[in-house]
Amino acid sequence: MVTIALYNLKGGVGKTAASINLAYLSAKEGYKTLIWDLDPQGSSSFYLGVSASVKNEAKKILSNEIELEDAIQHSSYENLDIIPADLSSRHADILLSDMKQPKKKIASLLSGIKKQYDIVFLDCPPGISGLHDAVFQGADWILMPNIPTTLSIRSFETVMHYCKENDVDTGKIKCFFSMVDHRKNMHHEIINEFYKDKLFFKNYIPYLSDVEKMGVHEAPLEIFAAGSYAAQCYRDLWKEIRKSCIN
Repeated sequence: MVTIALYNLKGGVGKTAASINLAYLSAKEGYKTLIWDLDPQGSSSFYLGVSASVKNEAKKILSNEIELEDAIQHSSYENLDIIPADLSSRHADILLSDMKQPKKKIASLLSGIKKQYDIVFLDCPPGISGLHDAVFQGADWILMPNIPTTLSIRSFETVMHYCKENDVDTGKIKCFFSMVDHRKNMHHEIINEFYKDKLFFKNYIPYLSDVEKMGVHEAPLEIFAAGSYAAQCYRDLWKEIRKSCIN
């Protein structure tokens, strides 16, 4: 089982859209795929039309009141399951701070389902906290979408510095550009700068309305706009991720 965390210190960079589209493509190719929605906003859960079946379910998973496996729900797509989020996940840091070896909690929970899934995507909330420390240790890969702007790149550099200072293997961090607007010279300049250093995947996700319409359709792009440029970009990115992280 390969675990991929969609993460960034900064919000609004396309983590959830990537989680849904990449997980769908994974499932479509026959990989048994799970999304664990760790964000209290529950956007991945919304896109897949799923909500927690138990009150304060996210909190109860972390506190071992319910088994992780019991929180898994099927989506309407073959091979794609989800552990939905709810607002109780906002208490994750408090719960983890009271545990022994809190950084190992995510890995420990996932170990119980490793024979059931080929790929697990963790849709993470923005920030750096105790929950993220557990994600960093529990994930095989940390996939970071970044908008090619000064503040987004600054967030990327902050995360890299944090990981180096806290013994997180920076070799597991993979990045791609998201919400790329070809009309902006700055986007082109930043992309070219970071491509030279080979820090980012070559494929990127454009800033297009089709991606925003996922919320209207409550579905991955492949379902309602498979012929769009945005959908093709996700397919190309997935191929690159699969080659680097899965195969």
